[in-house]
Amino acid sequence: MAEDQELPRYRVLTGPDDEAFCRRVSEALDLGYELHGSPSITFNGDRVIVAQALTRRQS
Repeated sequence: MAEDQELPRYRVLTGPDDEAFCRRVSEALDLGYELHGSPSITFNGDRVIVAQALTRRQS
């Protein structure tokens, strides 16, 4: 089985709205994922938390 076939077809990334989160989303896009819907954003009383769903097409 090829390495890319071991990746899940759907995933949700969450975390603080910072550079590290943006890098994680960018890395997923580089692996062939596509954004699925709009990001969700909330405030936990301390900082902004974001979530982004991603999907990957089966080849």
